[in-house]
Amino acid sequence: MARPRSDIAPRILHAARERFLAEGVDGASLRAIAEGAGTGIGMVYYYYPTKDDLFFAAVEETYATVLADLAAAADPAFTVEERIRRVYQRLAAFSDEELLTMRLVVREVLADNHRLGGILERFQHGHIPLILQTMVEGLGNGTFRPDLPLPVAMLAVLAVGAVPQFLRRFVGDRLPVGALPEGPVLAELLLSVLFRGIGAEVRPRLEPASAPPSPTRPAPSAGRSARRSKPRGRGPKGSK
Repeated sequence: MARPRSDIAPRILHAARERFLAEGVDGASLRAIAEGAGTGIGMVYYYYPTKDDLFFAAVEETYATVLADLAAAADPAFTVEERIRRVYQRLAAFSDEELLTMRLVVREVLADNHRLGGILERFQHGHIPLILQTMVEGLGNGTFRPDLPLPVAMLAVLAVGAVPQFLRRFVGDRLPVGALPEGPVLAELLLSVLFRGIGAEVRPRLEPASAPPSPTRPAPSAGRSARRSKPRGRGPKGSK
């Protein structure tokens, strides 16, 4: 009979993620992680020889699930706009655990260049090629402006779709301008912003009305005209 697969490794990863978030990777105690996982420190070293191994494994456990969903969302069978819509919807559906992992990644890559390099290398073999393929196709078929440099277009797509969703989850209704709409609604709004902008519809400019003709004086009456046309001078001889 096959021996059941041990759940020690997942328990270690979950305990490590909690400690890393609370204390940072460098500040977290491996012994405390082992206690949180209900195992001995020797098992931590057995599965993850270094803290960096443990950090990358904790990230990968969550990232692998997100990546599989993004791959399905960015399936080339869909149009470019539909792929981006599906990616935005997946970002809107991030779980609490996925968001915590994202927060952990951002904090640690800013603090350690080695970890930044490891994360970038993983992303280059993960979701970046999916987005890159979509962007190249969109620039080629006219979905996006062909004069945009590829890096600019990619960053615009990611910034428009991701940043507001993460602010909604991390900040909530504490934004100074008020709360953002719910995730799926916000995803549709962001898609509209990406493809159609935020400017109001351009209306045709109204030409100024032509100036009314200047008023003309009424034509003089026949009698008046005759009087004015009669030459002035003295009367016949002998008249007074």
